[in-house]
Amino acid sequence: MASQTQGIQQLLAAEKKAAEKVAEARKRKARRLKQAKDEATEEIEKFRQERERSFKEFEAKHMGSREGVAAKIDADTRVKLADMEGAIKTRKEPVIQEILQFVYNISPEVHKNYNRK
Repeated sequence: MASQTQGIQQLLAAEKKAAEKVAEARKRKARRLKQAKDEATEEIEKFRQERERSFKEFEAKHMGSREGVAAKIDADTRVKLADMEGAIKTRKEPVIQEILQFVYNISPEVHKNYNRK
């Protein structure tokens, strides 16, 4: 009987040792997963920064700086506004005269839907 108890004790000790090893392996696996995730995040951030830098270089090379684009837009806007103001000055008086002619030359007529009863 004593040998059976001793065998059971050995089995329980072995089972406890195996459970500890499994728990330690799970902890190592969790640490490795966290480490891999951190490394992947760092690598993604480096890649993103590299792509952002190359995009900014491309943008500067092909489009110029943002200030240059804004200045060009402002200049184009000023030219278009000057053209519009010139068109207004040349066409203002004839348009006013035409509108006044419509206002002055009223020919009163009975509406076609009017019924005299």
